[in-house]
Amino acid sequence: MSDTTSPVTIRDLAVMKREGRRIVALTAYDALFGTLVDAAGVDIVLVGDSVNTVLCGQSTTLSATLEQMIYHGRMVRAGVQRAMLVIDMPFLTYQISIEEAKRHAGRVMQQTGATAVKLEGGRSLAPTVGGLVEIGIPVMAHLGFTPQSVHALGGARVQGRGAEAAERLVADAKMLADAGAFALVLELVPAPVAQAVTAAIAIPTIGIGSGPHCDGQVLVLHDMLGLNEQFRAKFLKRYANLAEDVRVAVRRFADEVREGRYPDDTHSFAS
Repeated sequence: MSDTTSPVTIRDLAVMKREGRRIVALTAYDALFGTLVDAAGVDIVLVGDSVNTVLCGQSTTLSATLEQMIYHGRMVRAGVQRAMLVIDMPFLTYQISIEEAKRHAGRVMQQTGATAVKLEGGRSLAPTVGGLVEIGIPVMAHLGFTPQSVHALGGARVQGRGAEAAERLVADAKMLADAGAFALVLELVPAPVAQAVTAAIAIPTIGIGSGPHCDGQVLVLHDMLGLNEQFRAKFLKRYANLAEDVRVAVRRFADEVREGRYPDDTHSFAS
């Protein structure tokens, strides 16, 4: 955790990479969790389109909407004071044309107070990244397994296996960095490939399921807190078991209500 209370900037992340200080990122979808993770000292809070699967019960992120991301982004912004706030651009809000990407990303920046947006995709996305950066919208890129392409990729599969695929991933990373992306998420990439990407580009890499050699790490908050028990992945480490804590607390509440023990005099108002 950094000692400073100043807001985290793109420049700060670049310095952290140069100095070998690891970057910490987590998702959040509301003001309460935004406040908690910010107070704990994370460097980046990501309002991911994973909200569509984690909170909305959908099987993929594909049906997340721009209005949904703006709504959750505004809530998280209300709780985050120091960390950099990055918001995912949902499917089909940036792939059709550069002009549409500018319009939609501009709405996100205007209406949420975010620091940056995140886009999924490789070399074909480089012109879009450049177009957004040119008008002052910072872009975090995303390579490897890209959840918005889950069907095209045949599921949540590790990407970049084999020499040819690894070389292409490194080349894509260079193109995105050259286009102006300030950071790059690497999801489900073999650790040696992620290491090669991290060494090949000047911008920070943020790993999820991509080994220990990235410049930082990100997890979905509800996964690492043990709230989302259905999600099990090789890369996931749970730092709490809050789902069971919730069940225990709810059972205690239910028992006390049914037995007439809550509310008692302590929790009632006198006349």
